[in-house]
Amino acid sequence: MSSDELLIGEHKRKLDDRFRLLIPSEWVSSISPNGNECILTKERPGSLSLWNAEKWQKRLDDGIGLMKSKIDAGKLNEKLADVQLLGRLLSTRHKLVPVAERGRMVVPDGFREFLGLEAGQDVMIVGAAICIEIWHPERWIEHLGTEMPSFGTLFDNITG
Repeated sequence: MSSDELLIGEHKRKLDDRFRLLIPSEWVSSISPNGNECILTKERPGSLSLWNAEKWQKRLDDGIGLMKSKIDAGKLNEKLADVQLLGRLLSTRHKLVPVAERGRMVVPDGFREFLGLEAGQDVMIVGAAICIEIWHPERWIEHLGTEMPSFGTLFDNITG
């Protein structure tokens, strides 16, 4: 990732009656450089993320490959419950979603419930530097209230 790809900003949007959402045009090429799909992931209750599909798949493939090699080497024998949990979460956590012209996408079933919004409601679309996040507005305000006090320290730790 280069610095000119950082996704920073906050936008208020509305889910239409078919759960379609318009991604800010300046961000579409970062998450969908081929212009037709991206990865939608469940992050925390009330929050979803959009990722560049190619970058997400490489990260996922690398992680799964490492996990498989550890399973084959017997290094996870004592952690089978964790492996199962990871498998269950991987099964439901992400989905390849189409991105239509002008950056419009549909929030699919399962992801709508996780986001906690109905058609016609507002959402917050937030640049999270390396991905785009879609937030239930109340969860976003709660998150900011929790995390904003540590902004200075976080900024210093990352940039210092």
